[in-house]
Amino acid sequence: MTHARANVLLLLTGAIWGMGFVTQSTAMDHVGPWYFTGLRFVLAALTVLPLALREVARTPVKPTPTTLMKFALIGLMLFLGSAAQQIGIVTTSVTNAGFLTSLYLVMVPILGVLLYRQVPHIIVWPAALCALFGIFLLSGGRLDALSRGDALIIVAAFFFAMQILLINRYANESGLPVTLAFIQFAVTAVLGLAVAVPLETLDWTAILLATPEFLFSGVFAAGIAFTLQAIGQRHTTSANAAILLSSEALFAALFGALLLGDRLTAMALAGCALIFIAILSTELVPAWLQARESKAKS
Repeated sequence: MTHARANVLLLLTGAIWGMGFVTQSTAMDHVGPWYFTGLRFVLAALTVLPLALREVARTPVKPTPTTLMKFALIGLMLFLGSAAQQIGIVTTSVTNAGFLTSLYLVMVPILGVLLYRQVPHIIVWPAALCALFGIFLLSGGRLDALSRGDALIIVAAFFFAMQILLINRYANESGLPVTLAFIQFAVTAVLGLAVAVPLETLDWTAILLATPEFLFSGVFAAGIAFTLQAIGQRHTTSANAAILLSSEALFAALFGALLLGDRLTAMALAGCALIFIAILSTELVPAWLQARESKAKS
């Protein structure tokens, strides 16, 4: 797969996440956060299971127990991030949740340097800050009074950053991105349900009422989108991937305007422009500098 196609997959992931953010919030009107997290990822795991079995069958080198443990570690990061985000959404505003989740933009390159000595291209730092400020403007250029829920969203951003870093490390190493996706979904589903059973009441009527939210967030926002993320990240750096995935805020605003009639203010449009500039700069500036260097040498 080419670098450009991988970027398209990551942008498509951002688009699906942008559409699915509202469903995570509205589902809380019917179902508790733990059951929602667990059942959502049951659907995600079932969605990609046939593809994962096909991938393993076609791969000459089968995954080792060590490889499966690494995939499970990514699943643990996904569970912790998803659970913290879902619980945080209950006690904070969608505005705060959307912006604070995006802190993974700056966490990914910082953690990459601290943990793995992965120094990103210099353009990544201003691009990440540019995208983060763009998301801030999209959220209205303000934060509501910070609460316990906001602290949980920041914790979620940390675990999502770790998930992005580990996917880059282990998806390339194993060559089994769909299997990785399945195992991270299965781990998240098992852990979510293990916590839900003693803490929440299972109400099938409520689950039926939340069926649209479950289907979209489980099959599309989790099953399909996270799998596209695992495939796309094999062909780009974790820092670049974080910036491309931040397009979820841009797509959330655009879909809100197109489908729900939300009005984009001048500030929101400026935020969209900054996110777009950040995404373009991570792709165009390194290519321009490389071409300039090659021209100078010749």
